[in-house]
Amino acid sequence: MHIELSVRDGVPIYRQVFNQIRYQIIAGQMEVGDELPPIRALAERLAITPNTVVKAYDALEAEGLVVKRQGAGTFVAELVSPLKKSEQRKLIVQRADALLTEAKQLNFSYAELLELLGKRQAVLDKSQTKGLTKKVSDTL
Repeated sequence: MHIELSVRDGVPIYRQVFNQIRYQIIAGQMEVGDELPPIRALAERLAITPNTVVKAYDALEAEGLVVKRQGAGTFVAELVSPLKKSEQRKLIVQRADALLTEAKQLNFSYAELLELLGKRQAVLDKSQTKGLTKKVSDTL
């Protein structure tokens, strides 16, 4: 599990941990039943207090994304498919709103933003194709 924290963006640390784990679950990067890192281990790795991790894990549990098992740890909960899709849409809407707000603050027009997104998509498609080709050639 990869988590990056920033003290400069104004978002509370527990919320950053929550958001990033939430994203990984909703995006399917973590599967049902996967164990989250133990609270103390994650706190130590991120150089934050265990209470901050507890607060993030509690918020994830409140949303039904994880389940805590006494003495066993915290695990990704089974998500009902429609819920997962609505959560994915909610996540994309939040990110789109943030991107549109930032683009407006930087004086990008909607057309410029769409053009930029199209170019970035082409770059991602190309890099994914190269990665797939490499993976296939590595297995031969």
